[in-house]
Amino acid sequence: MASSSGTSSGSGSGSGSMLQNSGSEEDLRALMDQRKRKRMISNRESARRSRMRKQKHLDDLMAQAAHLRKENHQIITNVNITTQHFLTIESENSVLRAQVDELTHRLESLNEIIAFLSTTTANNNNNNTTSYGGALDTTSISSSFITESPMIDNFMNPLNLSYLNQPIMASADMFQY
Repeated sequence: MASSSGTSSGSGSGSGSMLQNSGSEEDLRALMDQRKRKRMISNRESARRSRMRKQKHLDDLMAQAAHLRKENHQIITNVNITTQHFLTIESENSVLRAQVDELTHRLESLNEIIAFLSTTTANNNNNNTTSYGGALDTTSISSSFITESPMIDNFMNPLNLSYLNQPIMASADMFQY
């Protein structure tokens, strides 16, 4: 009996250690499950934070793209306005250049007329004093010729009719009756 009780006590204590082992295995398994759940929760939270960061970054990029589109539109508008101003000023400059050319041509024509009239008047004065000689009263003839003749010559001279060559400027205000 002693041997059977010894064996039984030995096997009894062996099953007690197994029970203790199985208890620690269950504790270990429970601890592992708890750690696994914590890791899963932590991973889920980390993934959620990562998605939120990604979404925030995407929102920031979208806002930046919208801002850049708005700036681009403003720049294009400014370029179009500046181009329109440039074209307007360029056309005004063309008109002014044409007017300068026309006025320069008119000035040259007027200078030629003045030069012609000056030489004609000088020739008339020289011809009047030399053609009549000393026998005639040159003072009365030359004074009457100088006072009357240049006025008639200037009036009838076709080169002196430059006022007929002027463009007629009309405005819309003239026709509002």
